[in-house]
Amino acid sequence: MATIEKRTTDEGRVVHRVKIRLKGHPPQTASFPRLTDAKIWAQHTEAAIREGRHFKTAAAKKHTLAETIDRYCEEILSFKPNSTENQRHYLKWWSKEVGSYLLSDLTPALLIEHRSKLVGSKNRFGRQIGPSTVNRYVTALGHVFTVAVNEWEWMEQNPARKVSKYKEPRGRVRFLSDDEREKLLEACKESDNRFLYTVVVLALSTGARKMELLGLKWQAVDLTRKTIILHETKNDERRVIPLQGYALSLILECSKIRKLHCPYVFPSDKKSQPIDIRTAWENALKKANIDDFRFHDLRHSAASYLAMNGASLAEIAEVLGHKTLQMVKRYAHLSEAHTAKVVQSMNERIFG
Repeated sequence: MATIEKRTTDEGRVVHRVKIRLKGHPPQTASFPRLTDAKIWAQHTEAAIREGRHFKTAAAKKHTLAETIDRYCEEILSFKPNSTENQRHYLKWWSKEVGSYLLSDLTPALLIEHRSKLVGSKNRFGRQIGPSTVNRYVTALGHVFTVAVNEWEWMEQNPARKVSKYKEPRGRVRFLSDDEREKLLEACKESDNRFLYTVVVLALSTGARKMELLGLKWQAVDLTRKTIILHETKNDERRVIPLQGYALSLILECSKIRKLHCPYVFPSDKKSQPIDIRTAWENALKKANIDDFRFHDLRHSAASYLAMNGASLAEIAEVLGHKTLQMVKRYAHLSEAHTAKVVQSMNERIFG
């Protein structure tokens, strides 16, 4: 709420000092010789604060969102060890939509207006964008604002904090049937991409994430111990993945044709960066006539196969690298046979 105090300086000048105090916001003050100007400033500033449009720093009136995103990509994303492909894609969309706006003109209402356009629209692969993905768009932009507020002092408040998240559906459990798996692997084997087949087999046999596999370096592969050690993971914890059976034999074949001075197991033609499998993957899905399936669902498939072969939820969590059992409870119904055996064993021990 705004208060105006009338003061007289030592020189005899009359000054009207305005002070605005709103819960959750730092106080704002200004002085004016005329009472009318003081009232107008108080009215406009208080309204701007309530609507999330007021930024004390002058930098907010100098920099556009596009400039802010560019600096964020250069100074923050460039030094992230994990993949930032999706994050860059989300920020590119925001830059295209509202990049011309000054930071001082960005409001929660404006962000919500443009966010609403995303729901139900098609992504670059022709799939509908759902609530979960839209929330990722907002989260990516919100972190840009957080850095702009805390590190660069370009903004005083983060307008994305007032943008509520869509309620996300329960985690899906889409896994390949035996017939689908055979068709997909055959399509991958026939792909022009020389590494697609091996990457998909590894994903199915280890449950590793897409970018964990594509960013895999030979220094992380221990063929003697038959393991892959992932030093950089999504939850920032080191994880050891066992290499067994067919997956191990494919990695051994890759090691025989390994390019010298190339650190990646699956390098692109440039040899200085991982291979891109997006187009080859989409083409393989179409050729195998498999609908509603994403690369990440290979991870779900691996977990589902583990559950159906008697692995406990704790064991699945260990393989996938989840810190808690909450994420793997979606596979509980697939391990009913294993649970039944545990209960049966307990009953036999107690009651004979």
